[in-house]
Amino acid sequence: MNVSDFHFDLPDELIARYPLKERSASRLLSLDGLSGQTTHLKFTDLPDLLQPGDLLVFNNTRVIPARLFGQKETGG
Repeated sequence: MNVSDFHFDLPDELIARYPLKERSASRLLSLDGLSGQTTHLKFTDLPDLLQPGDLLVFNNTRVIPARLFGQKETGG
């Protein structure tokens, strides 16, 4: 695996700076694990995707306005 495998274009206009006023209008990207097909949905579509026995894991972490600076011994 190479770091370059993770390079992709991300236009500035697609980066969320603030949460939506109406959170239920949030976008949702669904991946079919069998076919590899992706589908663009709204968060309100989530219940239609869930199957009996599915597990939802909620991430309630927050981003803090901080930056960490580091330097490798090799100078990178």
